[in-house]
Amino acid sequence: MTTPRLILASGSRYRRQQLTVAGYEFEAITPNTDETSKPNELPHELAKRLAFQKAVAVLTSRPNAIVIGADQVCAFGDQSLGKPGTTEAAKAQLHLIASQVVTFHSAVAVLSANNSHQFIVPTEIAIRDLTPAEIARYVELDSPVDTAGAIKSELRGPHLFNRVTSDDPSALIGLPLIRLAATLREFGINPLSSNDPKT
Repeated sequence: MTTPRLILASGSRYRRQQLTVAGYEFEAITPNTDETSKPNELPHELAKRLAFQKAVAVLTSRPNAIVIGADQVCAFGDQSLGKPGTTEAAKAQLHLIASQVVTFHSAVAVLSANNSHQFIVPTEIAIRDLTPAEIARYVELDSPVDTAGAIKSELRGPHLFNRVTSDDPSALIGLPLIRLAATLREFGINPLSSNDPKT
């Protein structure tokens, strides 16, 4: 019997780095999924749906695999803040959320042919009062055009924060590794076990 392969259904270099540092052996495949939100879809609903769709898209072509789908949406109230894409859009997002509270919904779906598990880990961030000069300098330094909410917590993002509240400090980067590790152990994948299946 062939050992199932672990696949990350994501093109995010941040998630790939998280899994690598955590000791997992895996393959990364970027799924071709439409990430457009549906009418009246709340941020956490969007994150959950996209994580599942990404996992399904890869599992369809690799039915013997164990697939991790993930998505993260920054919520400002009921508004979803996606990846800004440009420096001007990043500045606009940061001006919008300065002195406010935002929630990053990090959703994960782990699927195989005969098992599935989904979860969301929220991270609440109180953004401090930011001057226009600080916002411009932050965007210049971190270029957060490819991250939800225009914040890179693994770089200079903490300079923007007053407070962070989460059950998992790794969730803000993109993958909630505490919950994910527990889920993958249920699928028989544990880097600390000598019997951990290799990809």
